Amino acid sequence: LAPWVPVVGLEIHAQISSNSKLFSGSQVQFAAPPNSLVSFFDASLPGTLPVLNRRCVEAAVMTGLALNCSINKKSLFDRKHYFYADLPAGYQITQQRVPIAVNGSLSYSLCIDNKMSQMVTKTVRIKQIQLEQDSGKSLHDDTRSQTLVDLNRAGVGLMEVVMEPDMCCGEEAAAAVRELQLILQTLGSSQAVMAEGQLRVDANVSVHHPGEPYGVRTEVKNINSIRFLAKAVDYEIQRQIEELENGGTILNETRAFDSKLGCTVPMRDKEGKQDYRFMPEPNLPPLILYDAKSLPANMNHQQVINIDWIHERLPDLPSVKREKLVEQYGILPEHSFTLLNEDGLAEFFESVVKHTQMKPKKVIGWVLNDLLSYLKQHSLTVKESPVSSFLLADLLNLLEKKEISSTAAKQVLAELWKGEGKTPLEIVKEQKLELLQDQKELEQICQAVIDGQENE
Repeated sequence: LAPWVPVVGLEIHAQISSNSKLFSGSQVQFAAPPNSLVSFFDASLPGTLPVLNRRCVEAAVMTGLALNCSINKKSLFDRKHYFYADLPAGYQITQQRVPIAVNGSLSYSLCIDNKMSQMVTKTVRIKQIQLEQDSGKSLHDDTRSQTLVDLNRAGVGLMEVVMEPDMCCGEEAAAAVRELQLILQTLGSSQAVMAEGQLRVDANVSVHHPGEPYGVRTEVKNINSIRFLAKAVDYEIQRQIEELENGGTILNETRAFDSKLGCTVPMRDKEGKQDYRFMPEPNLPPLILYDAKSLPANMNHQQVINIDWIHERLPDLPSVKREKLVEQYGILPEHSFTLLNEDGLAEFFESVVKHTQMKPKKVIGWVLNDLLSYLKQHSLTVKESPVSSFLLADLLNLLEKKEISSTAAKQVLAELWKGEGKTPLEIVKEQKLELLQDQKELEQICQAVIDGQENE
């Protein structure tokens, strides 16, 4: 038989960075006391009505533009009905029929055979971006056989980014999500911290033989780590291939990824898929957006959203930033990926370059090989680094002026990691490290002796 062809599509829910929820004035705050941020509307009390959050709409438009989407000037809200303890109304307000953005694309890069020097760029199509409410959170207490419900998250604004099935492995899925995460963080439309549930991924996976229709797909729900996403997708591909080759069949089911076991496990089948009974949301009118051409002259600018105005204010996206880093500092393209993949590392590198006389090509080695290695070894972020960009710049200046050797510089850096507030020069004097002025004189004397012997 011909080899199997895996097919992977993603649905990504990104929590919008906003002070309040999508349709209510309740505050959005991670890890607040349970049920402390719940308005009457969030709890679905009778007579309460939704009021659309302008900030959430702007964030969705901005994200759509960054992902090369067409922005619908008229989008609609729908009710998606299902009954669960953490959804008090019995339905979710979403955009099923006419979402806010459609037909976009996302370019991402990944390594060939795990070699950073060999990278290939791929593109995944974006089917749509839609605004919708988040649900609450159910906390299952197995010891007491009860479920507790926290509605703090209920009604928080989400952007659902639906990617077409253009990927074929866990590595591609992980690279695409990481690039999307960087874009969201650059835009400020979402903090996209997966550990706090601000970015959650559902992966649709199937396999088929070349030339045949797509196989039956399974959906792996609520993956909250890029590393787990790659593992979940690759495991599910292999599981389906083995099942089919052994004469079995693939069920159209929802599965979860067990990170401890490293495998996917069944949650529920979709054979008797429930009818969500989608219907137009009667309490929200169509969402109308404008551009420079369609904006009425007498319209209050505070009450409308201008797509062109948002487009003009888009910041440089990660792909542009990488190009600028390579062009400005002469570093390798793979180094630019590492700088941007670590939060705050690019800014740290540029600060060091600004305050040192050492060439950027040398600085990058110290930043990636010494600083980043130490931070990863001790599970620290760039912001938590005991060595500031100014201290590292001072150290590299001593090295560049040949006042200390590279071996001595490593010793000084080891002392700087202790975070005792000392400068590199103070450590050099305290440790009585050999200054190279004396060594220079010795080298000059030796050279003079050599020259004299050659003359004789």
